[in-house]
Amino acid sequence: MSDGWKHYPFTEAYDELLTPGGGARACAGRALAYLRRLGNADISARRLAASRAMQVMGITFTVYDDSEQRGIDRTWPFDIIPRIIPAGEWRRTEAGLKQRAEALNLFIADIYDRQRIIKDGVFPAEILAQSANFRPICVGIKPRYGIWAHICGSDLVRDSTAPMYVLEDNLRVPSGVSYMLENRLVMKRVFPELFEDNHIWPVDSYPSQLFEMLASLSPRPADEPNIVVLSPGIYNSAYFEHSYLAQQMGVELVTGRDLVVVDDTVYMKTISGRRRIDVIYRRIDDTFLDPSVFNPESQIGVPGLLRAWALNNVAIANAPGAGVADDKVVYAYVPAMIRYYLDQDPILENVPTYLCMDPTHRDHVLKNLETMVVKPANESGGYGMMVGPAASKQVHREFAELIKSNPRNYIAQPTLKLSTVPTLCDDSIEPRHVDLRPFILSGASQYVTPGGLTRVALRKGSLVVNSSQGGGSKDTWILETEAN
Repeated sequence: MSDGWKHYPFTEAYDELLTPGGGARACAGRALAYLRRLGNADISARRLAASRAMQVMGITFTVYDDSEQRGIDRTWPFDIIPRIIPAGEWRRTEAGLKQRAEALNLFIADIYDRQRIIKDGVFPAEILAQSANFRPICVGIKPRYGIWAHICGSDLVRDSTAPMYVLEDNLRVPSGVSYMLENRLVMKRVFPELFEDNHIWPVDSYPSQLFEMLASLSPRPADEPNIVVLSPGIYNSAYFEHSYLAQQMGVELVTGRDLVVVDDTVYMKTISGRRRIDVIYRRIDDTFLDPSVFNPESQIGVPGLLRAWALNNVAIANAPGAGVADDKVVYAYVPAMIRYYLDQDPILENVPTYLCMDPTHRDHVLKNLETMVVKPANESGGYGMMVGPAASKQVHREFAELIKSNPRNYIAQPTLKLSTVPTLCDDSIEPRHVDLRPFILSGASQYVTPGGLTRVALRKGSLVVNSSQGGGSKDTWILETEAN
């Protein structure tokens, strides 16, 4: 291991733990010194212990095999070298995330009400007109506190110049927080001494923070709220997370068949009769929530659910229609939203973004596809995107045609040199690119996870961190020092 650190193959990217000269970044000195002292046998044993803990704890994710049309459960890929962020930097990042979530919620509330931002010429009407996630049925509805996106997962990246940028916002059914929590549990088992010697911000309060936020939404605030997690079922790729969060909060995990709407009120069917439900943490996409309103063929939704929500007889998090802001074209306007609704400058900047629906932007993108990352407006999980430098000429041509045929559906961003973190790769330590997904809760108050889920591209040179595309994860430490 000591030789691995000495011969660490630096890249042009910013490394989160090491300076170009091989020294430790701020806050990482004590942890890095410890890791450098570990021998090969010791690090192998701890790596094996982490892998076995993941297996024993049943921490899995599902990858879909298109050839066999089935899901395959795999153990969550985890690297035991942590990512470390100084607490001073994180406090600024946390403030920026809260600012962003507030502006996004004001935007969604405005879009389903007076649409002032459109009338004032700040946000183009044609973007809304072509939005795949705008739900006309939600116009005029006013959720409690004016909050639509109660759980937001904003993806952060750092490029070679070191500042954090927001890459995208996930506002429909953001996932991954359970892996953040389990990563920490595994690290405490594998490196208990590191947690004794370093002032690492804890993350284990998230389930209680989530419960309190959901409870604050109850239409019956004087009573103990009945909360459920609504899942599509065991074949969903994020089912582990659904069951984990329900268990940690001490609430029921249900599917659509467990709920029924009677007299515009939602009930859960139990062996002792019906129990009224006050809050639903839904992990189902809008179009499957209520077959009487959206997709009539949905077998996982609850007929009448939208009417019960519109009448404020039940709260739904995230609210139906929140996905109108979960659009990579809308993302480009978030800095303008912050200035418009909050009269503030953005604390966190967007990655520079080209909208292919704009003729000037589109022309630039088509001329520079080999240097661009092209993304569809409403896909997730790394699907449907093109990383220009890694794509063939044929793929460039195919994406050029896709952009020309449906420009509203595509954005492009310059290919960033995403920051790296030292990662165990077979018998060596090598840099691998990472991003970060913190989670922001918004209800009666706001809460941001200390750090978040660091996702790592395990394939050498890859910029795609999604687990479905071969990525893994690391524990994220927000670390206090004497200077903080």
